[in-house]
Amino acid sequence: MSRSVLVTGGNRGIGLAVARAFADAGDQVAVTHRSDDPGPLERAGLLPVRCDLTDPGQVERAVEEAGARHGPVEVLVANAGVTRDRLLLRMTEDDFAAVLDTNLTGAFRAVRAAAAGMLRARKGRVVLVSSVTGLLGSPGQANYAASKAGLVGFARSLARELGSRNITFNVVAPGIVDTDMTRALSARQRADLVAKVPLGRHGAPREVAAAVRFLASEEASYITGAVLPVDGGMGMGH
Repeated sequence: MSRSVLVTGGNRGIGLAVARAFADAGDQVAVTHRSDDPGPLERAGLLPVRCDLTDPGQVERAVEEAGARHGPVEVLVANAGVTRDRLLLRMTEDDFAAVLDTNLTGAFRAVRAAAAGMLRARKGRVVLVSSVTGLLGSPGQANYAASKAGLVGFARSLARELGSRNITFNVVAPGIVDTDMTRALSARQRADLVAKVPLGRHGAPREVAAAVRFLASEEASYITGAVLPVDGGMGMGH
C-alpha cells in the first residue's frame, strides 16, 4: 500500500535519493527544502515543502502540509544536516550550536511533530540519517560528530519509549558518499578518505537510500534501535 512519507533535507544528495526510492516504490513523498526553486522536486513527482528545521513552527507546518496532501505521516526520514568545520580552538559557540540545532534538534522537532499521528495510528517508521563520523570522530568536526552521535542515543531512547505502539526508530550511518559535500573536498582529501575504506571507493546515494527503505519496510518490522552502517567497512560497525 502507498504510504505517506516525509523526508527532511531531500532536495539533493542522499535525501533526494531516499525520496526517489520511496516514490519509485509507490509511496507518496513530501520533501522539506530551504531553496527557492522547488522545480526539481516537483519534476521528480515529489511534494516540496518549504521548511527551516531550526524553526519549530515551520517544522510543525511541514508535517501538517504533508498530512493534508498524503495523509498522516507514516514514515519519517530525518536526513537534513549541515556542517561548520573548525578545529576546536577556532570553533565558536555559534559554530557548535548551529550544527546541533539543525542536525540533532531539527531531527527532534521533526520526530515530535510526526509522532502524534503515528501514536494515533499505532504504527510508524522513523529512520535517522547519522554518519560514520558520529561513530568514529573526525578532527575539525567535533560539532558535526556530536550531532550525529546524538542521533543514536535519541533513536534508541525513543525505540524503548514508543516501541509498544509499533513505532520503530533506526539509524543509518553513511560513510564517504559521492555528494556535493564530498565533491567540495580537494582530490587529495577525497583520496585520503577513500584509502580508509576497505571497499576502496565512495558510496553512492542510492546505496544509502536502499538501506533507509529497508528499515522502513515491513521486512524490518522487528528491527528497532539499530545502527546500520553503509560505509564500505570504514567504521566496521562501531
